[in-house]
Amino acid sequence: MPNSVATVIGTVIAVVFALTVIFVRLRAAGKPTSARKILIPPMMMSTGFLMYIFPFTRERISYAIIAFLAGCVLSYPLIATSKMFVRDKAVYLHRSKAFIYILLGLLVLRLILHSVVEHYVTIYQTGSLFFDLAFGMLVPWRLAMFVQYRRLVQGRGPISPSVESKA
Repeated sequence: MPNSVATVIGTVIAVVFALTVIFVRLRAAGKPTSARKILIPPMMMSTGFLMYIFPFTRERISYAIIAFLAGCVLSYPLIATSKMFVRDKAVYLHRSKAFIYILLGLLVLRLILHSVVEHYVTIYQTGSLFFDLAFGMLVPWRLAMFVQYRRLVQGRGPISPSVESKA
């Protein structure tokens, strides 16, 4: 498959994935969350590391570490806008209007970075680097959500009445 076709397919998949995440997150905001709902996504996503079984997806370890760390840095806006609250003895994630804009901004950044990175590594390595970046974003975000969730469940976290009244 030519690189240009693979790039278009990868871009379409990224856009569909981002829109799916936005849709799922908006629907889930009205339902209580649990530790399981918070921790399952990174655990399931970790199976993606099986791609490294195939030699053509492997990149330099330094590239993978940089991509993962860049993802950790990019997770900050997601962490900052993910707030939880207690209502009716259940923990809910407050729906942030900024979340959609952050995801769309990250998608645009991904598309720009993708066109730059693919000039230095193969299309398959580009895909694995962006997987590392996405995993680097997901893990700190979900861990921060889990810590916040545990504090609320154990009664040590803040219960924000201003957030409750908006839900």
